[in-house]
Amino acid sequence: MIHYEYPLSERIRTLLRLEDLFDRFDAFAGSAAPPAHHAALLTLFEIAEVAARADLKSDLLQELDRQKAVLTALRGNPHVEANTLEQVLTAIDSAHQGIHRLPGKVGQHLRDDDWLMAIKQRATIPGGMCEFDLPAYHHWLHRPAGERGQQLLDWLRPFGPIRAAVGIVLGLLRDSGQPEIQHAVNGSYQRMLESRNPLLIRVALADDLPCVPEISANKYALNIRFVQAAPGQTRTCTEQSIDFELTFCTL
Repeated sequence: MIHYEYPLSERIRTLLRLEDLFDRFDAFAGSAAPPAHHAALLTLFEIAEVAARADLKSDLLQELDRQKAVLTALRGNPHVEANTLEQVLTAIDSAHQGIHRLPGKVGQHLRDDDWLMAIKQRATIPGGMCEFDLPAYHHWLHRPAGERGQQLLDWLRPFGPIRAAVGIVLGLLRDSGQPEIQHAVNGSYQRMLESRNPLLIRVALADDLPCVPEISANKYALNIRFVQAAPGQTRTCTEQSIDFELTFCTL
C-alpha cells in the first residue's frame, strides 16, 4: 500500500514538511558520497527555514501539554497498555523539556556560522556552488566521509527536540483514525464531512494501481479525483472502479 496524506491545517502542513525533511536528511547523511552530503547540507538549510516559524515552538509545546493531559487521564484504564502509555508520556516530557531549553529562534546556530551562510547564499544561485565559487566548501567535500558525516550530525543535533515533538504529534494524529474501505466510481469520490473536523486525511492505495489521488477538502466536504500516475498524463482514471482505504485523523 502507498499512503497519501492531506493536511487540513497550516500547523499540520508544517509538521509534515519537517518530518519529510528530517527523513530526507537521514537518507543523504547516511551515504558516504560527497554529492549525498551536499544534498544533506541543503536539506539542513530547508529544515532551518521551515523550523524558524515564530509560532512553531509554542504550537508544539501547547500540543504536547494537551496530549499529556489526555493521556495522563488514561492511567489505570484496563483497556490501555500501561507500559506503552508511560513510554509515550516520558517521550512527551523529554521533548517538552528539550524545546523549553532551546535558545532563541530554532536553527540560529546555523545562521551564526558565516561559513555555512556563505554556502547557503550561493545555493540560491543555479550552479552557484562550483569549486571556483566556494573553494572552502570544495575542500570540505573532499574531507573523509566520517568527518563530514559527524559534522552534519552536529549541525542537526540542536533540532532534536523539535524532531522528537513532531514525531510524537504526528504519531498520535495518525493513530487516532481507523481506516475504512471506500469505493470510487469513475475515478471520483465525494463525501460530506459533517462533524468530523479532521486535521489529516489519509488515503491508501495498492501500489500496483496506476493512479494517484488528488485530494481537496474543507471542513464541510471531501473530494478525491484519481488520476493517471504516469508522467505527462493527468487523465482521470475512469476505466475502472477503485477501492482504497480512507482515514480521518484528529487530535
